[in-house]
Order: sequence, then C-alpha cells, then structure tokens
Amino acid sequence: MARVFITGSSDGLGRGAAQLLVEQGHSVVLHARNEQRAREAMAAVPGAETAVVGDLSSIAQTRSVAEQVNKLGSLDAVIHNAGVGYREPRRDDTEDGLPHVFAVNTLAPYILTALIHKPQRLVYLSSGLHQSGDASLKDLAWKERSWRGQQAYSDTKLHDVILAFAIARLWPDVFSNALEPGWVPTKMGGAGATDDLQQGYETQAWLAVSEDTGAKVTGEYFFHMRTRKPNPAARDQRKQDMLLEACERFSGVKLAGS
Repeated sequence: MARVFITGSSDGLGRGAAQLLVEQGHSVVLHARNEQRAREAMAAVPGAETAVVGDLSSIAQTRSVAEQVNKLGSLDAVIHNAGVGYREPRRDDTEDGLPHVFAVNTLAPYILTALIHKPQRLVYLSSGLHQSGDASLKDLAWKERSWRGQQAYSDTKLHDVILAFAIARLWPDVFSNALEPGWVPTKMGGAGATDDLQQGYETQAWLAVSEDTGAKVTGEYFFHMRTRKPNPAARDQRKQDMLLEACERFSGVKLAGS
C-alpha cells in the first residue's frame, strides 16, 4: 500500500485519482483550498485518510500545506494536480502581487516540492498547451507584457514540465514525471471537452503507485500512460536552472540540490 498526497483533490481529475487510489487500497491525503471544500472532498472520497487545507495562490498558505503534510509523516508519492485555467480575462494578482495562474500552477508546486519531505515519486499535471508556452522564461510575473490569459496558462504548464524534469535531474532517487490529461470535461475543460477524463486521472494514479516498468521511470512526459514528446525547452538544463532560481526569488524557498 502506498501513501499519496494529491493537491486540488476536491473535484475533477484530482478527486478521480483519489477515488481510484482508495479503491485500490492506498492511503490518500486530500487537499482543498478551504475548510468547506475539504469537508466536501472527504465526503466525496470515502476512505481517504484526511484532508489538508490551504489556498495555493498564497505563498504563506502553500507553506502551511507543506507543514500540515509533513506532520502526517512520510509519503510515497505526491501528485501536483491543482491548477487554474486559461479563462482569466485580466491579470488577477494574489496577496503576494503575482498573477493568480502563475502562483497556483507554477510557484505552488515548486514550494510544495521544496518543503514536503522527499517522496519516492512526484507527478506534475501539465497540458498539451505547454507546447506553446514561452520558453524564454522572461517576465514570469507579467509585469512588462500585456495580459493574455491563454498564453499565461500555457507558460505555467511548460513550467510544470520544466520543474518535473529539473527534479528528475537533481533528485535521481525520485521518479519525477509530468503528464497531460487531454482536453477533459472538468470545470476547467468544460462540458464540451472530447478527451477521456478517466484516462487522465488513471495516468496520474498509475505514475504515483504502479510497479509497471513503464511507470517506474523519471524525467518523462505522458499522455494516457504512454510517453509523448514534450516541448524541447523542458529538457534544457539552463532553462531548468532559470526557473528554479526565479521560483526561489519569488517564494523565498530554496529547493535542495538546486
């Protein structure tokens, strides 16, 4: 039995992965951004161990989530599933003065990776839109560019793959991978989405716990349990270091080994 923590597991892909892992006999720690959603998550995933609470748009609350998780003891895997979408029509700043989509999709997984005691496996949720992310890694906080919601989202999904591959390089004792679920009918994807929601969360769970040789790899990018070619920038060590350094500046949190 594995012990798995899943961010953003009160609905959508995260809840689907949690339900599947519980059904398979694993211990699952849920996450929600507030107490009400945490109660709803626990009700929706009977058998889950517990739920931790914190809004990942806040650096302070993200640090609190890591502290709550560490108090629970060691983990076998962390699925960085939480994310916000590309329909933000204007720049929405967080309490830390950062774009909301960057804070949740990029900075939060970085902070949690750095602060949660190192598990055996890390899984990062990306998107096919990462292929059109800005590989220059300039102006991450959108201080100079005119706001474009879909571009901002695409950038953060590229960041997630870069982060996964950076961890795979720096922490060779950890399986660290990224995946895209496809265009799936979640609140983010919308009812008209055409890809298979189940295969999206099954791939998350598979990478987190499976003993299949295909899942016990590191530094790979997946779609429906099969490897897929990522944006080449994600494998650029210089880009990886640039992103880690920027995230450290924004958060004040240093990643071990960086």
